[in-house]
Amino acid sequence: MSTWTTLRPLLPTVFVPSAVFGIGQGAGSPVIALTARDLGASVGTAGLVVALVGLGAVLGDLPAGRVVARFGERRSIIAGSLIGTFGVLLSLVAWTPAVLALGALLTGVSNAVWGLARQSYLAEVVPSEMRARAMATFALMWRLGFLIGPFAGALVILAIGTRGGFAVQLAGVIVSGYLMARVPDPPRTHDAPAGGVPLSTILRRHRHLLATLGTGSLLMGAARAAREAALPLWADHIGLDAASASLVFGIGAACDLLCSYPAGQLMDRYGRRFIAVPSLVIIAVSYFALPWSHDIRTIGVVAVVMGIGNGFGNGVIMTLGADIAPPATRAEFLAAWRLTHDFGMFAGPLVAGAAATVVTLGLAISALGLVSISGAAVMYRYIPRFAPAPGRSAPTPVRT
Repeated sequence: MSTWTTLRPLLPTVFVPSAVFGIGQGAGSPVIALTARDLGASVGTAGLVVALVGLGAVLGDLPAGRVVARFGERRSIIAGSLIGTFGVLLSLVAWTPAVLALGALLTGVSNAVWGLARQSYLAEVVPSEMRARAMATFALMWRLGFLIGPFAGALVILAIGTRGGFAVQLAGVIVSGYLMARVPDPPRTHDAPAGGVPLSTILRRHRHLLATLGTGSLLMGAARAAREAALPLWADHIGLDAASASLVFGIGAACDLLCSYPAGQLMDRYGRRFIAVPSLVIIAVSYFALPWSHDIRTIGVVAVVMGIGNGFGNGVIMTLGADIAPPATRAEFLAAWRLTHDFGMFAGPLVAGAAATVVTLGLAISALGLVSISGAAVMYRYIPRFAPAPGRSAPTPVRT
């Protein structure tokens, strides 16, 4: 039986909702800062409002595990969709920057609950030998939606103004939530503690794993997220106009998409380390090369390299989390695991921006290369080794 035949039942229940959700996020993200500026916020305040989406995801990771463990994936999806709907509505009608900030924060919380529920569902229903392909496909569909989203948002913006992006995002949250909420919770093959386990207990119980491999997850999150700040900032530094910078970023995003599914196939065949480490090394090379680019051609080459590195990293963190999560407390552990990566995603662009105010932009970007290399080293050291099981090509874990 082919991979696609096995994963096909997940198309209407997971993959299509992920793409729809990504379309909404892609439409809404570019207009947050613009709306803040329209409401009278300074450039710095507008940047802070954008960052609150990431902060909301970090804060949402804290209770998300217990929510999913106690109420199940389906009801958690409904709850996350309701929170997201309220957050986007606030953004759509915001009359002050503070109201917009609250909307952005709630949207981030919704993303955390939604993301954990979907990851937990995939970890439960997909066989381990196909787990990486399922996670990579999930990430691919979200990124495809995120790529389409700005174009869909632009059409609505032309009709009703800047906040049209939020209108598309609102539709995306509602439709994707409806599609996934129709699916019953998967049957549990293990006995979970009644009422779930507090996050503090999970952090204490798995402190060594989270302090080692979790550090790799954090560094990978920071390295991947910081590119969204580094590439546009350097494009501006060398004098590219906004259209050219967007073109460069789009080329990198296309390479990112093309590499996502092959990465899942390679992970299932050769193990997680086989993809995670080269992904971060390639991203590091792109950061070290970026300060040497001086025109649209050379920065375009760097964007391609960066996109390839990031694309091969798609699904790595979700797959690793599903691999190492204890079945009885899967949701709670995944919440702690996602917290490490989401914190890195939140901190990466902020640290990059702050570093650029202290040292030259080129040095700040090179420092991101060191962050990427450090992440690769940690991943190489702490990702469990895998070996092919007899009679199949998919890997099984080997104790280290």
